Formats: sequence, C-alpha cells, structure tokens
Amino acid sequence: MQNKIIILDFGSQYTQLIARRVREHNVYCEIHPYHHVPELDETVKGVILSGSPSSVRDENAPIPQLSHIIGKLPVLGVCYGAQYLAQSYGGVVEASDSREYGRANLEFVDNKSKLFLEIEDSSQVWMSHGDTIMQLPDGFEIIASTKDVRVAGYHVAEKNIYGIQFHPEVYHTIQGTQILYNFLIDICGCIQDWSPASFVESTIDSLKSQLGNDKVVLGLSGGVDSSVAAILLHRAIGNNLTCIFVDQGLLRKNEYENVLESYKHMGLNVIGVNAKDLFLGELKGVSDPETKRKIIGRLFIEVFDAEAKKIKDVKWLAQGTIYPDVIESVSVNGPSVTIKSHHNVGGLPEKMNLKVVEPLRLLFKDEVRRVGHEMKISPTILGRHPFPGPGLAIRILGDITPEKVTLLQEVDHIFIEGLKFNGLYDKVWQAGAMLLPVQSVGVMGDERTYESVVALRAVQSTDGMTADWVHLPYEFLSRISNEIINKVRGVNRVVYDISSKPPATIEWE
Repeated sequence: MQNKIIILDFGSQYTQLIARRVREHNVYCEIHPYHHVPELDETVKGVILSGSPSSVRDENAPIPQLSHIIGKLPVLGVCYGAQYLAQSYGGVVEASDSREYGRANLEFVDNKSKLFLEIEDSSQVWMSHGDTIMQLPDGFEIIASTKDVRVAGYHVAEKNIYGIQFHPEVYHTIQGTQILYNFLIDICGCIQDWSPASFVESTIDSLKSQLGNDKVVLGLSGGVDSSVAAILLHRAIGNNLTCIFVDQGLLRKNEYENVLESYKHMGLNVIGVNAKDLFLGELKGVSDPETKRKIIGRLFIEVFDAEAKKIKDVKWLAQGTIYPDVIESVSVNGPSVTIKSHHNVGGLPEKMNLKVVEPLRLLFKDEVRRVGHEMKISPTILGRHPFPGPGLAIRILGDITPEKVTLLQEVDHIFIEGLKFNGLYDKVWQAGAMLLPVQSVGVMGDERTYESVVALRAVQSTDGMTADWVHLPYEFLSRISNEIINKVRGVNRVVYDISSKPPATIEWE
C-alpha cells in the first residue's frame, strides 16, 4: 500500500510548493487545512506543518488538533509551524525587532542533526517571518542558527519533532530539496514509489472499479488536462467514453479542425459541435467582461447538455479537475469553487444530474504532463499553452464581432507560429494577443491610417498563480511586429506587455 505524507495548511502561499517538492521525491502527499486534520492509517509516514501569514501571537491564530499525531509520527514544522509547536509546549515567540526576510546562512551545532545530513556548512536558506522564537521549551534542542536567528532549527528527540524557521521548499534555499529528502526518507522512512507509471496503473484500475460498464461524457477543450483525463478514461472503459468538443467561434485559427484531427489518432470517440453562429450571435454588442463569461458559460452548458442527451444511458460527467482546484475548494479560508469552472464546465453536473468523475484530481499541472508522457500522448498536445475557457472573447477588449475575431485569430497565429519557428514556444508558459479598444494614427505608403492596436503577451509561470513577462529577443519582436502589420489588414501598431502577475493578470479581461 502506497505511503504518504500529510501537509497541514495554515494559509501559506508556499503550501502547494511544499507538496510539489515532496512529490518530486516520488513520495505521495496530500494537503489538508489545519482545521480538518485527517484520521491516520498505516500509510501515513509523517506530517509537515506549513507556514502562515498569521502570527502565533494573534488572538485568532490557526490552532490544529495534533494529539493523535505528536509522538506517533515524525513532524516537521516550517516557519509558522515551527513557532506554533514551540509556543504550544511553553516556548516564547515574540515579534522580531525587524522583519526577517531574505537570504541567510545556516550554522550547525557540533553534532549535525539527521535533518541536515549532506547539507554544507553556511548553506543558504530563505527566511520570511515577522516573529522569532526567543526561548525553546524544555526538551527542545537547537540544531541550527543563522547570524540573526538563534533558533533557525530545533529537534525534540522524545517526540520526533523537527522545526525550522526558514522555507526549504523555495528556490532560494539552496539545499532545501536535500533537507526535505532527509525528512521524508531518512526520518519518516518513506518509500519513493509515487511515479507517473504507478499513477496510471492505479488510476485505470480504480476507474474500472468505479465506473464498471457505465457510460461517461467528457468535455474536451484541446488542452492538456482534458486530453490526459480522456486517455485515462479511454484506457479504463474504452468506447463507453464519449468526448464532446464545442467550437464557440472564439478558438485560435484552425484550432477546431486541428484538435479534431489530433484526436483521431488517439482512438477517442469525439463529437465535434460547430456552434459559432450561436455564440457570436448572443455576444453581439456585449462589452462587459463578466457578462461575456456568463453568456459563454450558459451557452456552453446548453450546447453540451443537448449533445450529451443524444447519448443513451450516460451516468457520469468526467472533468479535468486538477489538485490546485481541489485544494482551493477546501482552503483554510473556507470553501470557494468546488466544481471546476475552467473551460466552461461549471454548472453541468447540477443541470445534467450526473455523477462526477475526476481522474486527475490528485495531480499538479506538471504531473499531468508527466502522466501524459507516460501514456505516450503527443508532445504537441502535452506542450500546448493554457488557453482561457472563454477563448478570444476575453482577449478582444470591448464588443465582439466576427470581423474582430478573424483579425485577432490572424494576429495570434502569426505570433504563436513565430514562437514555434524560432524555438521559443516551449520556453513560454502562455502566450497570446489582445485586441485593444483603441485606434492609432499610422502611415502606410503615402497614406495616413487610423487602425487597431494589438498587444502581445508572453509569460513564464508554474501554475498561473504568479507569472513574469518573458524577455523575448528584440529581433524576434521586431520581425513579428512587422509581419503582423504587413499581413493583417486593420492593424497598424503592435505593443508588447511587460507586466508581471501580480499586480497585473495574465489575461486582460
């Protein structure tokens, strides 16, 4: 039976990163909010307490119930987790004279702790806290310090507790991966058996058992998540899976035809629905971004529902929900979105009265790609950039017309194909073009023009929560700009978006 690590989330921005680092060691883990600590069984080998934006000194500080864990399993407290454990056993935590944020170097005690095996002296770590542990309880032993933080790490031998004031999961802690390895493997005794191959095998077996001979319908988007979910289901139930791909008229140039063609070679049973006229007709004259989204979401549900009803005896709706969506739905701040709304499938389970199956609900985005690679899904599909569910509707600022859609499709096509031709596509997480609701003066030949402005956007990210703009070569941007202006009638100015998220967002609407 596969072993696992439980991560208790106190609201830290880094909690998902802890889980990703644990998974990188081929150890399965689950994130649970601090106030919903799961019951333990023989598969749980250890517990990690995350950081938090809260202070342990706050009146409403998050307090977990750990009585069934402490002394029974190894525990690693990170930042807030370390401070909470120290204070709960009688230690003293106070506000730092100055916020301790940034790089620091570890100094170990004479007998190096098991947690720091193979860690070099003066190894760089990353601090991010406003409180500091001033005094440890009896039985707590300091195992590491920094120049400014006396208790940078501690160990409680009697209870098998470890606490560290820094963040091992972030890039700036140079040997953080080794520290987590030491906790997972040497201290908790985890077996490194979490892999794409093991996931595929166990998930297919689980789907066979869960679905039996039932029929399942899945909304394909052409993206990574829905494609990988479709192949997993197809391997489990074969032709009992029907996939529906809706063209709402707001896809990229030739994407509807290209996606349908790519799925032909995968053995999937795919129904393509051309609903361009319906969507564009109802969007006519609509400028408000939220109204656009609601119209598209409603129409998608209506079209999908109508097609699904043509299939007899469907009992399940499959969704490409991934782990960040699940975590968000049970966050420490309370429930938010429990059904994935990306790609406009929100609301379908209620309307169609179907049970929901989510084969990817335990995976992060990069793990979805690894699973897809394991199943030999085309690199073209696995490497596809994320694309917003409402499509070009939220990249056309202002009202939508068929002419604007065609114009933006041409601009976007030149940009994306240019990235691919120049070997830049795989170095970018997401890219696209925006049609702005302004016109600018230009000169073409001997004539003065007054035409549209388009903005190009390319960002690098891991999960879309934060993103940095990509420093594309000036020569490339110059060539693409010239090509767009020369080939796309109606555009006389191209700009490049150099905003990062936050404070900006990836999309403009």
